[in-house]
Amino acid sequence: MIKIAIDAMGGDFGPVPIMDGLVSALKLNKNFTAIAVGKKDVLLPLIPRTFDDRIEILDTDDIISMHDSATDALKRKESTIYKAIELVRSGEADAVVSAGHSGASMSLATLRIGRLKGVSRPAIATLMPTSENQNTLVLDVGANVDCDAKNLFEFAIMGQVYAQDVLKLDEPIIGLLSNGEEESKGNEVTKETYEMITKSKLPNFAGNVEGSDIFKGTVDVVVCDGFIGNILLKTAEGVADTIGTILKKNLKRSLISIAGAVLMRKVFKSLKVRVDYAEYGGAPLLGVKSPVIIAHGKSNPKAIKNAIFQAIGAASSNLNEHIEEKLNRYKNNN
Repeated sequence: MIKIAIDAMGGDFGPVPIMDGLVSALKLNKNFTAIAVGKKDVLLPLIPRTFDDRIEILDTDDIISMHDSATDALKRKESTIYKAIELVRSGEADAVVSAGHSGASMSLATLRIGRLKGVSRPAIATLMPTSENQNTLVLDVGANVDCDAKNLFEFAIMGQVYAQDVLKLDEPIIGLLSNGEEESKGNEVTKETYEMITKSKLPNFAGNVEGSDIFKGTVDVVVCDGFIGNILLKTAEGVADTIGTILKKNLKRSLISIAGAVLMRKVFKSLKVRVDYAEYGGAPLLGVKSPVIIAHGKSNPKAIKNAIFQAIGAASSNLNEHIEEKLNRYKNNN
């Protein structure tokens, strides 16, 4: 049975939505247990007695706040995220989920759990909604501000394997994010990456793609550095929120608009589901030896539940073995 370590105190809203999400996940999936890391006297009242045998509590009261430096996490060995990562490192848990300090989670996972063979830098991957009935996996979205061609090449392989093993796509198509589709477009790093991927004969490489292709579903996996990817992610979240606000304001202006909104409520509900980060749960940190899922700081119970399901899916797959095998195979072609 899979065991998931949960940083139960790390989110913006404290332990309540995290524990509620964990309980929801336990109700829907009977094939895992959890270790909740945090203040025992705070967490215990949040656990229904029917789940006493499926949730352990690892008691600690140090919490890395969003204002702390990521480097502080390495020294604070009693913190919730440090102890959660250590549970995975020691083999007491199979995966970790945290909605806390993402920089601390990444640093600790990289240094304490360790990188896969052949991975120079781990990457954060996230799903973006498209106009089609699918999503686009984008990486990196924040782990690495500066990347070279070798890093982007590795991201392409890790993203493709994740799309196959966890998202269950048969032949995921990869695109390299650039300022134009032509091979000549891009900066020096993307041009070198294009050449490297082409030379390696990595299957299903579609070449350069533009930002709009992400939301059209033109490709399944889009590769970029963490600086561009994080701006893309935050911009997309901002646009979705703005569109929602504009719609709400305009729908209240007349009875006709209100009546139209009532008639289209199913459409609006579907749209909300497609752009809601809670539907996707969290972002996997690809390239480390065990699954690490980084959830949004503002995660609600639904987001935590889905982040846990992502962790279970990754822990149940042969994701890391396939990443190492594929990196070894295609790197040798360069």
